[in-house]
Amino acid sequence: MQRVVITGAGTVNALALDVPGTLRAMREGRCGIGPLYIPDLDRLQVRIGAQINGWDAEARFSRAQLGLYDRFTQFALVAGQEAMSQAGLRSVSNPLKWGCIMGTAGGGNSTVNDAFHTVFAEGKSRVHPFTVPRLMNNAAASHLSMTWNLQGPCFSVATACASSNHAIGLAYQMIRSGMAEGMLAGGSESMLNFGGLKAWEGLRVMSRTGCRPFAKSRDGMVQGEGGAVFVLESLESAKARDASILAEICGFSMTSDAGDIVMPSLEGATRAISGALADGGIAADRVGYINAHGTGTAANDKTESAAIRSALGAQADHVLVSSTKAMHGHCIGGTGAIEVLACLMALNEGVIAPTINHDTPDPDCDLDVVPNEAREASIDIALSNAFAFGGMNAVLALKRI
Repeated sequence: MQRVVITGAGTVNALALDVPGTLRAMREGRCGIGPLYIPDLDRLQVRIGAQINGWDAEARFSRAQLGLYDRFTQFALVAGQEAMSQAGLRSVSNPLKWGCIMGTAGGGNSTVNDAFHTVFAEGKSRVHPFTVPRLMNNAAASHLSMTWNLQGPCFSVATACASSNHAIGLAYQMIRSGMAEGMLAGGSESMLNFGGLKAWEGLRVMSRTGCRPFAKSRDGMVQGEGGAVFVLESLESAKARDASILAEICGFSMTSDAGDIVMPSLEGATRAISGALADGGIAADRVGYINAHGTGTAANDKTESAAIRSALGAQADHVLVSSTKAMHGHCIGGTGAIEVLACLMALNEGVIAPTINHDTPDPDCDLDVVPNEAREASIDIALSNAFAFGGMNAVLALKRI
């Protein structure tokens, strides 16, 4: 089986519009959550989010392109450009052996919101002729494939908040098996509009005050927007072109709770963590850092803490665990990809992103959650957890190389 490495990374999120700026913000423990600036905000109860302010789409894309690109697709294309640039790729040598898998939960949600407003609020009888190509979940993956002439496997994954991890994990498996030589993989999301937020309000899992993962005072998640894209390729391919390697993906597992549609399962999450370790032949005592799903909801954080203890045993007392969602928000289908950046920072720079806003420890979350300030540590293995509505779990294991 082929070994699989990451050679490029790109991102767009509320902390920064690139990877260096995002990592700097994570090191500083900066919060990207603030007041929202969207139409009809007065009709919402939740008025905060990790919004990407100052996004100038007209400066980045032509008028013709913007007719086809929903906001989530724009984020993916800009992140993909950064990832390919860092990987040193202006093109791929064998397009038939390169592909793209992207995760998203809402797809072109901004387009859906605008179309509904046009029809129902404004009473118009027509919508934009490219409404369907803009809103379809595979739009970002399709446009990335067309931009970079990737003619191998190309599709989107929709597993709610685990979408990015599933996308990256499936790309890893394709390269490992020899089905592909390289892949673009990650996730993107943009649901910070009236329709998107009003739907989330109905679930009663959103905080009106802020995101406080693992803290006793936590009262819900805060939604963000953005995403990240990575260049994955075989170690052989990376070495052949003398590419810089950011990390090796050394394990992946996906499980289904087959239980409740919204309540997390201890058993399902435990199996996902244990499965990633087993897939990579990784002993629990080698895991130094876990980027937790850590949504800031009462049920998720408690269950995830118990799952980490169940999967790692005694090592749970020594592993560093943090949730970066308190900084960049919960970007739903794009969030796992952004969180992989924190794992890369831990592996390459020895800096652990903090869990900010951690005001009061919770006995039910009795892990070292790196509260409030980044910490230095030498890390060889990092895990990225993603546990989604619908009982969809996906855990990635990354190794310093």
